[in-house]
Amino acid sequence: MRQQEKSIKLVLEDSSVFSGISFGFEKSISGEVVFNTGMVGYPESLTDPSYEGQILVCSYPLIGNYGVPGKALESNLEKNFESSRIHAQGLIVSDYSFEHNHWNSEKSLQEWLREEKIPAITGIDCRALTKKLREKGVMLGKIVLDGEEIVFNDPNKKNLVADVSCREPIFHENSGVKIALIDCGAKNSIVRCLLERNASVIKVPWDFDLFNGKIDFDAIMISNGPGDPKQCTATIETIKKALEYSKPVFGVCLGNQILALAAGADTYKLKYGHRSQNQPCTVVGTEKCFITSQNHGFAVDEKKLSEEWEPWFRNLNDGTNEGIRHKTKPFMSVQFHPEANPGPLDTGFLFDKFLKIAEGKK
Repeated sequence: MRQQEKSIKLVLEDSSVFSGISFGFEKSISGEVVFNTGMVGYPESLTDPSYEGQILVCSYPLIGNYGVPGKALESNLEKNFESSRIHAQGLIVSDYSFEHNHWNSEKSLQEWLREEKIPAITGIDCRALTKKLREKGVMLGKIVLDGEEIVFNDPNKKNLVADVSCREPIFHENSGVKIALIDCGAKNSIVRCLLERNASVIKVPWDFDLFNGKIDFDAIMISNGPGDPKQCTATIETIKKALEYSKPVFGVCLGNQILALAAGADTYKLKYGHRSQNQPCTVVGTEKCFITSQNHGFAVDEKKLSEEWEPWFRNLNDGTNEGIRHKTKPFMSVQFHPEANPGPLDTGFLFDKFLKIAEGKK
C-alpha cells in the first residue's frame, strides 16, 4: 500500500462488498454503479455530463497510463474534455497506473481526481463486478471510506438534467445555419461537430422556451444527458411545439428518448445500459451496420410509436431501438453518439444530413 493511501470499499445495494485501495479524493459517496467497456477515453468519459450521479466502473483493467491532458480552449470549449468538470460520482478500476506517460499529458489521473474531489478505488476485480452488473442489472452503490455510514442514493429520482444544463443561452457564432442546441448535458463534441460544419450554435437551457421570440434559429438539436428522460417535462413540451411548427429536429442519446416522448411514445430503463465505443447498430430494413459510441441507461419503446414514425436504427447486440424518424417531416434522432469522442466517427455524416435539412428549411 502506497503512502497516504487507505483501504476503501464499494458496497452494492445487494450487500456485495468489494475492497480496494483509495487513489482519488478521500470521501464517501453514493450513486448508481455502471460499467463502461471502452479501452481508452477516461478523460472524455469522466467529463461527459451523462455520467452525472453515477459511479463509473472501467471493465478494461489498465487505467491511468496516459495521464490527463491540459485544459486548453478551442472555440471557447475545453479542447480535451466534454465539459468543464468531472461528472461521475466516483471511479472504480482494476489496476491504476501510478506512472503515466503521454506527449499531451499534464498531470496524473490521481492528481486530477483529487483536484475535482472525486473518490476512486483500485485493486477491485472489475471483471467480477461487471459480470454481476450484467446479470443482476445496474444497482445503487456507495464508496465507503473508514467505515463511514452513508445511505444509498438513487440519482434517477431527481432531474439530473437541471443540474448539468447551462443557465443562460450561450452563443457560438458562425456563418451557416443557426442551430438551437437544447442543453440537457451536451458534450462539447456536439458543439464542435456543428461548428466544424459552419453552423452557428445557440446552446440554451433544458427548460428554455424556444418559441418566445428571444432567439432566432433554423433548426433544433436535443443533446445527450443524464437520468430518466421523463424528468425533462419542460424539454418534452418544447419539442411538442417544435413538431407542431415543423421545425427540423435532431436528437442525440437522451435527445432520442425526449423526441420519442414528445411524439407520444414511451421509454424504459435498460437492465445495464450501453456504455462503450463498440456498439454495432444497423439501419432498419438493411444489412448496413455502423460501430458506434454509446452512453445511456434508458431506451425508446419503438412499439409505442404512432404510424407516422418509424424505427431508424437498431442495436445488433440486444435489438433495442437506436433511432427514430418521422416518415414525412424533418424529425429524427439517434440513441448513439455520432460525435463520438471517445469512439469511432462512422456516423458523423448524420450531422451533414441534419444541417442539409436545416439549410433547406431556412
